[in-house]
Amino acid sequence: MSKRISRVNELLQREISEQMRRYYRSDAAPITISDVSTSIDLRNAKVFYSVLGDDEAIAEAKVFFRRIGKELSQRVSKQVVLKFFPKIQYLYDPSLERGAGILDILDDLDKETDDG
Repeated sequence: MSKRISRVNELLQREISEQMRRYYRSDAAPITISDVSTSIDLRNAKVFYSVLGDDEAIAEAKVFFRRIGKELSQRVSKQVVLKFFPKIQYLYDPSLERGAGILDILDDLDKETDDG
């Protein structure tokens, strides 16, 4: 990945998070923007988000992005000036959930070795 794409990804991640905090605070509280992946031509971007909570919270986040996705993109495009602003797709990222599960397993293994 080029340095420019990397910088654009970081900028979009920071600005999307900021706009969510500023304008959608109550709905966006359990949502974290975990990563942004922009195509090489900067025409498309995948925004990955994680959610604190259960499957219901994940479903609510999906509905939230469906409802405000276009408006959020417009707000971000006013702050981030690019020749072509990417079309944004919001996708759930289960990696933090998997990571927490792995940490739980490691904790359980650690307890077993301490007991044994």
